[in-house]
Amino acid sequence: MQAAYALEPIVTAVAHPCSEAALSAAVQGFSQHLIVPVLVGPRARIEAVAAAAGLDISGLRLVDTPHSHASADAAVALVRSGEAGLLMKGSLHTDELLGAVVHKDTGLRTGRRLSHVFLMDVPVYHKLLMVTDAAINIVPTLEDKRDICQNAIDLAHALGIAQPKVAILSAVETVTPRIPSTIDAAALCKMAERDQITGGLLDGPLAMDNAISAEAARIKGIRSTVAGDPDILLMPDMEAGNILAKQLTFMSQAEAAGVVLGARVPIILTSRADSVRARLASCAVAVLMVADRLTHAPLSAT
Repeated sequence: MQAAYALEPIVTAVAHPCSEAALSAAVQGFSQHLIVPVLVGPRARIEAVAAAAGLDISGLRLVDTPHSHASADAAVALVRSGEAGLLMKGSLHTDELLGAVVHKDTGLRTGRRLSHVFLMDVPVYHKLLMVTDAAINIVPTLEDKRDICQNAIDLAHALGIAQPKVAILSAVETVTPRIPSTIDAAALCKMAERDQITGGLLDGPLAMDNAISAEAARIKGIRSTVAGDPDILLMPDMEAGNILAKQLTFMSQAEAAGVVLGARVPIILTSRADSVRARLASCAVAVLMVADRLTHAPLSAT
């Protein structure tokens, strides 16, 4: 967040901010000079929410749309036209927004699969921790996991982590055909050796205990430079990732920023249950991603 405050705010298309939580997230990002929101949705509803919540939107651009589907399409169009550099989810369903993002002709698709990353500040862990994917890819294939992993590595680079360590999680740390995620983990490690995944240090399969605890790995005889020190936890599926992220948030008092990667621009996802700090952190992570892309080649569009 400190790094993002030093950058220029990014114009952000906010799709359908028709609830107090969604609209306040945009206004808070604006007040902290992280983003410049363009509010995309039914004008009357947005103005009514702002009045009821005491939010000042008088200085913000508002693009009037009739309903949530139109809001998603219009917000994506602002990004395609170059009028906005970020996309932010409002009070519409995630699937609705991402449907507009992945539209073959009018969306923001690239050669990568979309994936979600929780960047988490966990009080009992010694550094920031990324959990992916916990929101989009329900049962990812091996090819999906390759993109999920590369997206997270690219995010780590944008945050200044030169060689992020990736722990590929399963229920056990040995490869067994009875648990398909262990086969995927082994394949991903080989893919990294052959430069099909670049920029990170991968190891797996690892169970949660020996991924996070170097002592647990030592006791089990696991020799690994990732065990006990991962930057990224690559989950076997969305259910496991979602449960872990929410467990860390609500049982370990972790703070989490959420962002979707793999599109032409980062997509800021906020939840009604997010704290103010979590909303601002999500904006900050996306701003840092945009700043990083200005100095590196963007993802190729398809």
